[in-house]
Order: sequence, then structure tokens, then C-alpha cells
Amino acid sequence: MDHDDDLGRRFAAGDPEAMREAYDRHGTLVFSLCVTALRHREDAEDAAQQVFTRAWRSRATYDPSRPLGGWLTGITRRVVADVGAARTRQVRTVEAEAGRLPREDAAGDPVSESAVASLVVRQALDRLGPPQDEVLRLAFLEDLPYPHIAERLSLPLGTVKSHVHRGLAALRRSLEVSGV
Repeated sequence: MDHDDDLGRRFAAGDPEAMREAYDRHGTLVFSLCVTALRHREDAEDAAQQVFTRAWRSRATYDPSRPLGGWLTGITRRVVADVGAARTRQVRTVEAEAGRLPREDAAGDPVSESAVASLVVRQALDRLGPPQDEVLRLAFLEDLPYPHIAERLSLPLGTVKSHVHRGLAALRRSLEVSGV
């Protein structure tokens, strides 16, 4: 029996060590496919993690007589498509919200650019959802240092830093789409 066949069989059987080996063997391919398709490192990292999470959760559907790398590539295509669809929905939401923004205030004066930008930023933060929105609000609106945020939210410091990093990247993409 070939080593790849053995890995596939052990993976399908739920051997945690096989999951590690599958990641070691195919993680670079999955990640590079995600980076190529999504063009943002943070999104690609999240997508690659989703691929292996989905694979592990649906390992009962894997046929060990087929190449594990090919099966993971198929999951990668679906995850990338899901991320792309989510981005499209986000763009449409931002465009729809921008279309509803008032162009003049009650007195007939044009709404200032900073008011529009502030509204778009607040909406983008709301779309992030918890806990990223809360972490970013605490970090940038309340000017709390990361250790205090971690303590307040009962999160590990590294998790807070990750939420800030990914949240800012998501905000940047959202604001680029809305032209702010």
C-alpha cells in the first residue's frame, strides 16, 4: 500500500495525526490556491483554515481510493467561491447603503464628506460583527491598549491582536469598495 493511500485511509477514519500529515503535505497547495484566487493574504489564511476544517468535518464523505490532494482542491474551490460570494454581497450592501445616504441635511445644506465617511465607517464596523467590531471600537474609539481589551473581553492577547489585524483588513476592503 502506498503512503498516500494509507494517509487517505487514516484521514477518512478520523486519525488526528493524519489530519496533521494532510496539512503538512497539502497545506501549501491549498494556501497558494487561496492566495491566487482571493489576492489578500488574510483572506487566504482564513480560507485555507476553512478548507481543512471543512475537510475534517466532512471526512466521512471522502473516498480513500481517490487522491486526498484532489479532494482538498475541490473543497478549496468551494471555499474560494463562498468567500467571493460573500465579498459580492458585501459590495452590494455597501452600494445599497451608499444609495440611501441623504445628500442634504434637514436645512438643505450638503452633508459633509466627513459625516458620510463616519457613517460608512460605523456601518462597516457593524458588519464586522462580534467580537471584531467590539475589539476595534475599544482599541480605536476608546483608545484602550490591547492587554486591557483582552482583560475586558476575557480573550487571549494574541486573539485580540488577530481580531484587530483582520478587522482592520476587512474595514480597509469595505471602505475601499465604498470609496472612503
